[in-house]
Amino acid sequence: MIRFDIITVLPELLESPFNHSILKRAQSKGLVEVNLVQLRDYSTNKHKSVDDYAYGGGAGMVMMIEPIAACINDLKSKRQEIIYLSPDGQMLDQQLSNRLSLSKNLLLLCGHYKGIDERIREHFITREISIGDYVLSGGELAAAVLCDSIIRLVPGVLSDETSALYDSFQDNMIAPPVYSRPAEFNGWKVPDVLLSGNEKLINDWRFEQAILRTRQRRPGLLDE
Repeated sequence: MIRFDIITVLPELLESPFNHSILKRAQSKGLVEVNLVQLRDYSTNKHKSVDDYAYGGGAGMVMMIEPIAACINDLKSKRQEIIYLSPDGQMLDQQLSNRLSLSKNLLLLCGHYKGIDERIREHFITREISIGDYVLSGGELAAAVLCDSIIRLVPGVLSDETSALYDSFQDNMIAPPVYSRPAEFNGWKVPDVLLSGNEKLINDWRFEQAILRTRQRRPGLLDE
């Protein structure tokens, strides 16, 4: 089983992603545990605020060190990684998700405002992850994306455990085209090879199509 502790000021924003579909079933099966932690519970301020003005001035507020440090110290004793979702972190890819899926405990910190006090990053965070070169209003959606990419790789989560092995990016290639019934629609036909029943020919066709699609759409993956 893998456990996620997600530190956030907006736990309600994460309730929906974890209460539906594959992520919900993973928890129901006891394969995954998700604990949403309200950061404001660790604030000593009577207003339960967790942000303040930045030293040196400038626009925007900064998440303060004290509540974050108190929260992490309360949770971190058994955590293998303390991850901060940040636009300037390591870019999330399939290989990183594969590695993190082998973990037992992950602690995720969702930022807000202009970010978190740099001392948290220097002294507590073990890994920073970005889901893309753009800025979100907060780290919650990024945390949901990261968790989804990891959870579907946990053995027993998917009904067909081989499914994840053929996802895009698993072999530095884009997945090949897929088709379903009917075999013909509006004159558009499914490739004959997929109807042949010949497993070797089908696998060869899929591999060739994966290479072709990768070369067309993400040629840099083949260089890797």
